[in-house]
Amino acid sequence: MQVKIQSIHFNADRKLLDFIQERVDKLDHYYDGIMGGEVFLRLEKSKDTQNKIAEIKLQTRTGELFAKRQCKSFEEAVSESADALRNQVKKHKEKVKNL
Repeated sequence: MQVKIQSIHFNADRKLLDFIQERVDKLDHYYDGIMGGEVFLRLEKSKDTQNKIAEIKLQTRTGELFAKRQCKSFEEAVSESADALRNQVKKHKEKVKNL
């Protein structure tokens, strides 16, 4: 699956980019109607330790799915977003199948 990864106001290292690609690619196993995705990584300017934000948007044949999480690390935020999207993908697949 084609995934565009954008890190806003910083440069993400190769290890993080590979981790993101792997997590998003796993969503393809649940529904083959996923056309592509976009991942946005941002650092929030705050004194809070949970200042890393990951947003994942998936384009499907019939619409878009979206998840956003804010955590202590980008890996954790991406994992939680991917888990939320996994549930959305499963529900979306059932909804499309019943049409």
